[in-house]
Amino acid sequence: QVQLSESGGGLVQAGDSLRLSCKMSVSGGNFNNYALAWFRQAPGKERDVVSSISRSGGRSYYSNSVRGRFTMSRDNAKNTVYLQMNSLEPEDTAVYYCAAKMAPGDNIWTYVSASDYWGQGTQVTVSS
Repeated sequence: QVQLSESGGGLVQAGDSLRLSCKMSVSGGNFNNYALAWFRQAPGKERDVVSSISRSGGRSYYSNSVRGRFTMSRDNAKNTVYLQMNSLEPEDTAVYYCAAKMAPGDNIWTYVSASDYWGQGTQVTVSS
């Protein structure tokens, strides 16, 4: 069984930074077997991928809207993945979800439907 718990959201001003964390609890498994991703969903919009990272952390993906501003990383010793968000914009306002998927090698994924497990989400609000 896999449980994901996000934290770190909040209300900030445009230009500020936030770091989201997502800790995985795994029973009968190993965090290292999972690729992780961050998705976000703004009011009235579909849930979209923000970033994805492979099991080793050696391969990553960023959406065009966040590339160069956001950095995703993972600490396999702590069963935790992070999303460092810099130069935040009002358009980044959304609920951010952590997702996990068993993925061999350095595979990553970007589709909501391909995710195996989800966290409960954390709200990020960026004021102008």
